[in-house]
Amino acid sequence: MTRVLTGITTSGTPHLGNYVGAVRPAIATSRASGVESFYFLADLHSLVKVQDATRVQRSTLEIAATWLAAGLEPDKVWFYRQSDIPEISELNWFLTCVAGKGVLNRAHAYKASVDRNRAEEEDDDAGISAGLFMYPVLMAADILLFNANKVPVGRDQVQHIEMARDFGQRFNHLFGGEYFTLPEAAIEENVATLPGLDGRKMSKSYDNTIPLFAPREEMRKLIASIVTDSRLPGEAKEAEGSHVFQLYQAFASAEETAQMRQAFAEGIGWGDAKQQLFERIDAEVAPMRERYHALIARPGEIESILRDGARRLREKYATPFLAELRQAVGLRDLSHRSEAQDKSLQKSTPPSFKQYRDTDNRFYFKFLDGNGVLLVQSNGFDSPKEAGQLIAVLKRADQADAMETPEINLLVPVQEVLTALGQLREADA
Repeated sequence: MTRVLTGITTSGTPHLGNYVGAVRPAIATSRASGVESFYFLADLHSLVKVQDATRVQRSTLEIAATWLAAGLEPDKVWFYRQSDIPEISELNWFLTCVAGKGVLNRAHAYKASVDRNRAEEEDDDAGISAGLFMYPVLMAADILLFNANKVPVGRDQVQHIEMARDFGQRFNHLFGGEYFTLPEAAIEENVATLPGLDGRKMSKSYDNTIPLFAPREEMRKLIASIVTDSRLPGEAKEAEGSHVFQLYQAFASAEETAQMRQAFAEGIGWGDAKQQLFERIDAEVAPMRERYHALIARPGEIESILRDGARRLREKYATPFLAELRQAVGLRDLSHRSEAQDKSLQKSTPPSFKQYRDTDNRFYFKFLDGNGVLLVQSNGFDSPKEAGQLIAVLKRADQADAMETPEINLLVPVQEVLTALGQLREADA
């Protein structure tokens, strides 16, 4: 069974890019055999960018309704809100403690923010929160908690999957187990990144989106405002690199795409091309739009679906797995000893001699038992050789009178020293 995990940040109104790049392909995948699907509303991630509580709540409702209107079946998949799974936050800390800062320094979003600050002659980290810097770790926790095999992402997000692999692999190595499956990025080449109204990636951050369920006439106007070049009707146009063509291709069949490519070569006017784009998008979106507005009017139902999904998911996966990870890192019940601890007690550290040079430039040694308790402290010697010779004599001692030498001070009864020496000989043997 292949586990596929997808999330959308609840920081704005769902747009065409969310639908084409995440929602539509994810729902299609969920209907394939041999797939276990995880879909979540990334509301914790949204707090990195949005400090408007009303907006976060509204976006969560809108995105949940979008998934359901698009055909998600919550009884056949895992559908949940990120913040309803507290194990994600705890795992986030575990991974924070193994994530390399150097790796995080190279995260695209953080580097872009630093570059902007430098261009504006600001301090590198001006206005950059720790949340933005640590964003890849939380994303890794989302993925690794459920040991997802594949994560559908845009090409610009592949780095985050690579980081999740890095953190998971490091945790496995440090704590000696195959706790985490290392995920792979899954990209739909044609629709991984959709252009927005201004040609840049369609993103809430750029305010260049086309809302997925905008009223019909509003969507028509937004599509009409897409930036194009100045070529007139009748002039041949390049399909490759055209934002209008890219959007059309994301919704059209292969045959329709070929026909539009031919129309570009024959000089279709931009107005006609945008009208065809609108009609093609609206044909797919209109049925969902009606379902979406019906769901938005019943927020209590959506809340119940999300809470139920989180409850079942915690019971089956999150809570038991986090308990295993807590054991791995040492957050354990103090009244229970592990097998490793029992073996450690059976194979205790043997007593040992420690030689050293003190601040008076003389040479000393001390004899400690297996628990580090000081048994013998020597006086000073002019050379390490003299100290070593006496240590050799003591190692052979089996009579109490062998302890009667002015060069050493016994700090415990003679019998305890002799017992420790016997243990040392056994260990050496």
